[in-house]
Amino acid sequence: MRKLAVSASFLSEKHCTVIGETAQRCGFTPDFFLDTPLSPAQAADYEVIYGEPSRALLRGATSLRWFCSCFAGVEAITDESLFHRPDVLLTNSAGAYGLTIAEHITMVTLMLLRKMPQCMEDMRQHHWNRIPSMGSIYGSTITVLGTGDIGTQFARRAKAMGAAAVYGVRRRQQPCDSAFDRIYSTEQLSQILPRTEILVMALPATAETAGILNRERIALLPKNALVINVGRGTAIDQEALMEALNEDRLAGAALDVMVPEPLPEDHPLWHTKNLLLTPHISGQTSLPETVDRNVDMFCRDLENYASGRPLTHLVDRRRGY
Repeated sequence: MRKLAVSASFLSEKHCTVIGETAQRCGFTPDFFLDTPLSPAQAADYEVIYGEPSRALLRGATSLRWFCSCFAGVEAITDESLFHRPDVLLTNSAGAYGLTIAEHITMVTLMLLRKMPQCMEDMRQHHWNRIPSMGSIYGSTITVLGTGDIGTQFARRAKAMGAAAVYGVRRRQQPCDSAFDRIYSTEQLSQILPRTEILVMALPATAETAGILNRERIALLPKNALVINVGRGTAIDQEALMEALNEDRLAGAALDVMVPEPLPEDHPLWHTKNLLLTPHISGQTSLPETVDRNVDMFCRDLENYASGRPLTHLVDRRRGY
């Protein structure tokens, strides 16, 4: 019997049952590591591993043929030297997190537009100050950097809330979901920033995305613009963003990702004006729907793997996604 290891702390008994039944149909014996993570020494026994990525675990997985990460981002484990042979398959769970992250984007965007940070500060001081004029998603022009599941899920919500235009930006100018009014290539990003009121960034960490929102592009955004980043902190010139916020050259920003993580106590981001910070929580597996999708994606690919079919969520380790 072929061996499968499942090492994911967020799984419920229901999810373990679904994985176990799928594994047995596919000719695998599943072992579950829920409270105690799979160790590198134990990993050597398994042909397939599904769970939370670990560089040490991969180095110890000498029988591995396929690793399925329960995370969407896998940039930490794309190094070829981590795998004992070059043909080991790597998949991720991009597609499971769109709903929860899109809701997070909507939440922080509305908080900034409706001046909630100021209201919360006034509440702490037991004194209401005059709130400046508020904004709205309705009638706004939104640019979404990254048109995958996360960007698309948010675009649909923004259009439903009355956004005047939602533009998508991706590597190639190709047709995309109908929620986007128009798709631009990355090379055209600078052209649309001057008319962007809400910039949403949902990009993976790759060589191409590093520093994509640099100092020059930040300067192109209008003074009333908001920047929301739920992808990776490396995509933004943080120093330039902090300066723009502190000098009132941007209306606000919300960062769920930053450099470094976790953020040191003395980092200047903590004290930046009109900035919302969250500790990389927009895509956690706390929503049941997220876990359901995550497990379903793995089980479908396990059936593909057992039948010799291509894996749906295969990662190109050279590109990083």
